[in-house]
Formats: sequence, structure tokens, C-alpha cells
Amino acid sequence: MKFKRIYIAVLALNVSACSNLGVEPWQRELLAEKEMSINASPLDSSLDDHIYFSKEASSGGKSFSGGGCGCN
Repeated sequence: MKFKRIYIAVLALNVSACSNLGVEPWQRELLAEKEMSINASPLDSSLDDHIYFSKEASSGGKSFSGGGCGCN
């Protein structure tokens, strides 16, 4: 009987753990800042694109795997 109560309590805690998903309205102002964007620094992004282009010998090499020479 005691094990059943503990089991129900743990089950209730696990079910209620996912009850607060999503972003609240007062948190959106922080997420809307420039630093929180995927491309916060366009200069760094363009330099990374150049490095990946040079290493992969193809444009857009960072978005998918594989070499640029077609050896595989």
C-alpha cells in the first residue's frame, strides 16, 4: 500500500513536470534581442562561410556533410 502511494506521487510529479512548456510573454523581450538571434554577427558568419567554402570546395558546405571533390 505504501509503495502504491509513492508510485502515484512520483507519477504525478513526472506528469506535471511538462505542464509549463513555451515562452511566456515577459520572456519574449529577452529572446527578441539581437544577441539571441541565430546570426548575431554577420561578419563572423561570412568569415565562417568563407572558411567552409575553402575547406569543402563547395558553397554551403556547413549545412550538410560530405567532401567537395566527390571522391566518396
